[in-house]
Amino acid sequence: MNAIIRGKPDNLDEIGQRFDRARLTTPVYLNSVPKAGTHLMRNIMRMFVAPDQHWRREYIQHAILRQNGPEAFSKAKPMISWGHMLFSDESAVALRDVRHIVLVRDPYDWVLARARFYLSDEFQGNLNHIKNGGASAEDVIMMMILGAHGRVPDLKDIFSMNAVAWMGSSAVLVRYEDIVDSLKDLGSKRAEAFFGKLLSDCGLDLPADWRDRVETGADRRESRTASENLSVTADLPKTLSETHKRVVDFHAPGLRALLGYG
Repeated sequence: MNAIIRGKPDNLDEIGQRFDRARLTTPVYLNSVPKAGTHLMRNIMRMFVAPDQHWRREYIQHAILRQNGPEAFSKAKPMISWGHMLFSDESAVALRDVRHIVLVRDPYDWVLARARFYLSDEFQGNLNHIKNGGASAEDVIMMMILGAHGRVPDLKDIFSMNAVAWMGSSAVLVRYEDIVDSLKDLGSKRAEAFFGKLLSDCGLDLPADWRDRVETGADRRESRTASENLSVTADLPKTLSETHKRVVDFHAPGLRALLGYG
């Protein structure tokens, strides 16, 4: 699928200069199910890792693994990188010695996040004809669950290859909702434990000013894909209907439970 993602640039590189950021000793890859909150986790982690260790070229995905993987995942020159990496023999080999985080999201909410993205002006690709009322909101939601024939994959395929397949490896699964809940209660011991573990899984210690760093990275004004920063061409519900929830459960039975939801 050829697509162009447009949106406001963030200023976090400049904003983050006020923090004394640590150096990685091993490469880190922030993997995620597409539309699971990639920018949120990435932006938070940018506030903890030395700027010259940020992989800035592009999101690393399977299609460009051979071009980017050897350098981005080098043990000799550790970097933190991000992207959407499906499971395969090549990706398993490439990520063998990398600290690997896999971000997931409740499939019920993911369906709506994916729909908002495809209906936004910021996305330009092979589904433009469904925008501006070209297809009903209900039908767009069904496309996000079951796929659009020949154009976009279905929910089960995406979650299976981008998340479930990594669960049997050394990858660490992180739920988007746990990040959001911790952000809402940042002063709590629970939030401290959550972000302490996330940083530890990336090979980093929790600094004294971690709350300031997390708040800075999580600032939605600096995220080009935050829902309020997308210009969506159709109205979508805030929560998935009971019918659409049943379709998700029919299409991918057991998925939510496997990921820790439900």
